Amino acid sequence: MLRKALFLDRDGVVNVEKNYLHKIEDFELVEGIVDVCRTYQEQGYLIIIVTNQSGIARGYYSEEDFAILSRWMKEHFRELGITITHIYHCPHHEDIDGACECRKPEPGMFLQAQKEYDLEMNLSVMIGDNERDIEASRKAGVGWNVLLSDNAEGSSADRTIHTLRELL
Repeated sequence: MLRKALFLDRDGVVNVEKNYLHKIEDFELVEGIVDVCRTYQEQGYLIIIVTNQSGIARGYYSEEDFAILSRWMKEHFRELGITITHIYHCPHHEDIDGACECRKPEPGMFLQAQKEYDLEMNLSVMIGDNERDIEASRKAGVGWNVLLSDNAEGSSADRTIHTLRELL
């Protein structure tokens, strides 16, 4: 069976962008994300989050803080009828840790997901809010790339949208 994924950046796509979000009480869903996830899940897509979390390298919060929020987030979505298959994160920052393969715009998180879930990348979709999300996705061979942005110019995404509802 061909497996495909809906890859989502977290901050700015799943939840409202807040600097170095790591507390449950600060978590706020982006309008439309639940409906987008439900629509794609009904079409057989696995829901996979790929998120840069340099706040860990910067010492703003810990791996455990990130894990607590991620567990809560997966449960919150489960209560809404959506299964988040996996949340991949890069805790690094190049100025602190040096270069790595997982920090977007590198494709490491996507390639790890491909390997672990036997994904057909050309059938998969990425929604990001930054050009580095799109660049990482393209390097990994994801078939359709969507940029969620109000001010994108010259994006390499296949489609640019202003709200997630445009995908419904």
